[in-house]
Amino acid sequence: MIDVIVAGGGPTGLMLACELRLHGVHVVVLERDAEPAAHVRALGLHARSVEVMAQRGLLDRFLENGRKFEVGGFFAAIDKPWPDRLDSAHAYVLGIPQPVTERLLNERALELGAEIRRGVAVTGLSQNEEGVTVELAEGTRLRSRYLVGCDGGRSTVRKLIGVAFPGEPTRVETLLGEMEVGVPAEEVAAVVAEVRKTQKRFGLGSFGGEVYRVVVPADGVAVDRTVPPTFEEFKKQLRATAGTDFGVHSPRWLSRFGDATRQAERYRSGRVLLAGDAAHIHPPTGGQGLNLGVQDAFNLGWKLAAEIGGWAPEGLLDSYETERHAVAADVLDNTRAQMELMSTEPGAQAVRRLVAELMDFEEVNRYLIEKITAIGVRYDFGEGHELLGRRMRDVQLKRGRLYELMHGGRGLLLDQTGRLSVEGWADRVDHVVDVSEELDVPAVLLRPDGHVAWAGEDQQDLLAHLPKWFGTAAG
Repeated sequence: MIDVIVAGGGPTGLMLACELRLHGVHVVVLERDAEPAAHVRALGLHARSVEVMAQRGLLDRFLENGRKFEVGGFFAAIDKPWPDRLDSAHAYVLGIPQPVTERLLNERALELGAEIRRGVAVTGLSQNEEGVTVELAEGTRLRSRYLVGCDGGRSTVRKLIGVAFPGEPTRVETLLGEMEVGVPAEEVAAVVAEVRKTQKRFGLGSFGGEVYRVVVPADGVAVDRTVPPTFEEFKKQLRATAGTDFGVHSPRWLSRFGDATRQAERYRSGRVLLAGDAAHIHPPTGGQGLNLGVQDAFNLGWKLAAEIGGWAPEGLLDSYETERHAVAADVLDNTRAQMELMSTEPGAQAVRRLVAELMDFEEVNRYLIEKITAIGVRYDFGEGHELLGRRMRDVQLKRGRLYELMHGGRGLLLDQTGRLSVEGWADRVDHVVDVSEELDVPAVLLRPDGHVAWAGEDQQDLLAHLPKWFGTAAG
């Protein structure tokens, strides 16, 4: 009996495997593709995902393979400067191609003892009170206590458990590909700058040398969107949009994506859960998709491990859906809004100009970037301190930084008073007595995902909150 089978070996599934293994959970990742994808769909990590990597001791690996950016233009491609005073010690975008992100997470999952099987597709499943039976394309079966579908927007797992995926179908389609360009970089830059004055769904970005990532509006919506565009179709759309095809040749990869916006009605059906694109799809505006999935996994991992470990309080696993469904719904709404603002229609352009004026107010600009980067997320934990439900940023302590103490994926009581205790929960919660000039509350209790579960200084009040997130005291 496997503890958890993860269907899908993309960033969401691999992040989840890493989180589960921190708690000793026996996890098997099943990935349909025999080889990792070489093409680049997502281009980077936003601030909250950077924080996630720092919390687990992975950030140095990512920084070695990426590049920091503090540039605006993430909200509907409205060109405004990166805002000041973002509430994060990692207030930047890390440019790093998706295949590199997947490689680093794959390496970490293997280091932690996860089993990853490639070229294995899930074709069927059944479940009872004890576990889930997973049927594979090769004709064999596996048995696990839980199954998590991280298998993308066309999720087989979601379909097999009959979870509805309501929303809007694709109305606007965009072509995406990697290819070589036959004209000088200066000419490319000049044409792109001119076209993007009105058409924000267009761009050519160099990977170095003559290879470019090319994005261009499609001519309508394909009947079968699983079929990639032809190279001739690509060149035709470049000429129609930019007046030139830039002498493109030697395509490495061609695809299409739409603006469909859908969300699973529920994220859990018995012992089967959904995360990442299996739970929600939306246009790629703002670069939120990969980040949203990684953050789903970060929320789910410790809760599922607690359930398997036998110490999860009632309702903890269901809080995954409660918290993350609301976050994804907000992302779907902001991508809908961004797509409207990127339309070339006169009315949409008028609203875009108005929003651009509003973003000149620093507070508006900062609010929208905090939304895109997910550092503005606050879970609803009820009434309490203003920090309650928010993730704690990486504050400086006397002995180092906060996130350095969270690599093991446990809860943490940061106690500036030295008078508190987590006796009875020491197997689940670390007690750190230290002080920070950046923290103006006596103590905070952090969940393993870094969100503030309690703030204050009263021991009895702390004892009333510990069981909600960390179960019954031991002994």
